[in-house]
Amino acid sequence: MTPFEATITDLSHDGRGVARIDNKATFVAGALPGERVLLTYRKRHRNYDDAEVVSVIEPSPDRVEPRCQHFGQCSGCSLQHLAPAAQIAAKQHVLAENFERIGKVAPETWLPPLTDEPWGYRRKGRFSVRFVTKKDRVLVGFREESNPRFVADIQRCEVIHPALGPKVGLLAAVVQRLDVARDIPQIEFAAGDDTVALVFRHLSPLSARDRETLVAFGKEHGFAIYLQPGNQSSVHPLWPEAPRLAFAIPADGVELEFLPLDFVQVNAGMNQRMLARTLELLDLQPTDRVLDLFCGLGNFTLPIARHAAEVVGVEGEHGLVERAAANAARNGLSNASFRVANLFDDQRNEPWAKAAWDKILLDPPRAGADKVLDYLPRKGTDRIVYVSCHPGSLARDAGLLVAKGFRLVSAGVMDMFPHTAHVESIALFERR
Repeated sequence: MTPFEATITDLSHDGRGVARIDNKATFVAGALPGERVLLTYRKRHRNYDDAEVVSVIEPSPDRVEPRCQHFGQCSGCSLQHLAPAAQIAAKQHVLAENFERIGKVAPETWLPPLTDEPWGYRRKGRFSVRFVTKKDRVLVGFREESNPRFVADIQRCEVIHPALGPKVGLLAAVVQRLDVARDIPQIEFAAGDDTVALVFRHLSPLSARDRETLVAFGKEHGFAIYLQPGNQSSVHPLWPEAPRLAFAIPADGVELEFLPLDFVQVNAGMNQRMLARTLELLDLQPTDRVLDLFCGLGNFTLPIARHAAEVVGVEGEHGLVERAAANAARNGLSNASFRVANLFDDQRNEPWAKAAWDKILLDPPRAGADKVLDYLPRKGTDRIVYVSCHPGSLARDAGLLVAKGFRLVSAGVMDMFPHTAHVESIALFERR
């Protein structure tokens, strides 16, 4: 297909440039707003088209050289070619636009964006693994940017924890040596403060030689090795016998232990900054009773307990609640307790939902917290802090809270996933 020129006018929610061609939106991988580019179509659709940059004729002043040698091939990062300050500005624009368009609200004050180290930050993730018969070798990596059905052939990753990022190619080499190389679909990784764990999913039993190979690999590179023969409950350590994954929150004197497939915040440095801002916005007093919804392992609950009279965390996954309670006990926090509840179901008759809470923290998944807002907050809750991983659901829920008599006092973005289009944010609501 013959390349042609176009001017990029915007940035899409997934980090692609947007051009209007024949009055039709065209999403252009590798292009930035303000650029004039030579592009070619990838795929035509009825209401939009997909394209990619062949060359940049007039570059944006915000264009930078990507650090990663696999940028453009791997789908893990979509914005490495955009200067960090411009990435933040784009995310702030997305958040503001969602508030205006979906929630019909705007914060009274914009919080300064939270940023941290943009490289080597990722402590949790999943690699796809595939034995490619035509190449007669194993590929380990994230999905290809141009075709998600394929695994990108990568040797290193600049955003993964530095103990693992430079060694992605070694993972492919070790799987290649296994008798079950064709039956390893994925490897998950999780990094605590002192340990990096690898979880090998295997669809057929490992031979004794395979086990020896993985143990030797773990010992050589300092990785804890876990095996997953079935569902999540089947995960178990291979070496060492009892690995320990944990991360500390020094500002509040707590430490949380977790299992390798547990949800933890991907960016360890940003998590510390996010916790500090959350506590600042909650403005905790020694007499406060706080409800922490979607609490997970107690990432927010335990620090809150250091400053409040009582905090109750509610989470839908039973295993996470068990480990949150164990973390509270391990840290000597008798004023933190936990409940299991599916917060996407109506829980209004549960004792914790009927109780009086001075403050509420919400940290929902992408779907947001609208189901909870059907019956909370009750009278007496004057302050809510909302941590969001999706600007659309936050904007929708902000509109609901304003309708319930709250003000959107402040909001801002947190760069939890540098070099991606993912927008993490935080907002403070106070009763009018």
